[in-house]
Amino acid sequence: MSEDDSRHEAPAPERHPDKPRRSWLDRIGAALSGEPTTREDLVELLRDVQADGLIGPDTLRMMEGAIAVADLTVADVMVPRAQMVALPVDGRFLDLMRQVVESGHSRFPVHGEDKDEILGILLAKDLLRGVVADNGPGSIRELLRPAVLIPESKKLDVLLREFRQSRNHMAIVIDEYGGVAGLVTIEDVLEQIVGEIDDEHDDGEEEAARIAARADGAYVVDALTPVADFNARFHADFDEDEADTIGGLLTARIGHLPETGEEIALGRFRFRIADADARRLRSLHVRVDGDR
Repeated sequence: MSEDDSRHEAPAPERHPDKPRRSWLDRIGAALSGEPTTREDLVELLRDVQADGLIGPDTLRMMEGAIAVADLTVADVMVPRAQMVALPVDGRFLDLMRQVVESGHSRFPVHGEDKDEILGILLAKDLLRGVVADNGPGSIRELLRPAVLIPESKKLDVLLREFRQSRNHMAIVIDEYGGVAGLVTIEDVLEQIVGEIDDEHDDGEEEAARIAARADGAYVVDALTPVADFNARFHADFDEDEADTIGGLLTARIGHLPETGEEIALGRFRFRIADADARRLRSLHVRVDGDR
């Protein structure tokens, strides 16, 4: 076997020269059974597998996200206290309903005199039932569900397991002094694996907002922009079956997860990776040949 033929093979001690070369499927099986000695080795192997076409870029990103979750803590992904939407326990039902509708969330911490006094979690559906029920509760205190309190240092993989076992979807994060540091939801954890999860209330992620023109003639494009929307905006003809998003398309064409600053030209479009991390692309700078 020549050096070129074996450059992608993982080193193996005392390998017999007549031993047949392992398939990529065999190597994935070996990887999952513990052959790589570090997580970095495993990630590198998965990237080689993706470059060889065995798995797609979206699958690779999810695998990398699942591996990375074990190194992250709640503090890395939580919604900080200043951005929490918390409700006062003595609020009037109609005032609370307005806050619920404006926020678009489904679960809310409820506090007493200050936000460090978390009394429980209110579900929007419970509040709605309380508002419309005949002889309903006099205050939201009667509608509260127990709040789960966790430290900032808790590992995300442990939290995800606890969420699944308890069927809770939200936890209140407590700092080292016992005060409220923020909150974390099961969606926050899952987004580290599968990427951004949009819902009907994510107004900032509307399709029209995914592509913005810059003063220098370039465009800032959200990497999650569907290929179909990119084609419609720029009269392009990228294959919508190759990838769902423009970021996924670039990853497939480059053959690996691009890094910030990396550039690629596709037809009349020049792409530059504006923001990316070890798990996913976030935004791109795009120039179109012929535009001024």
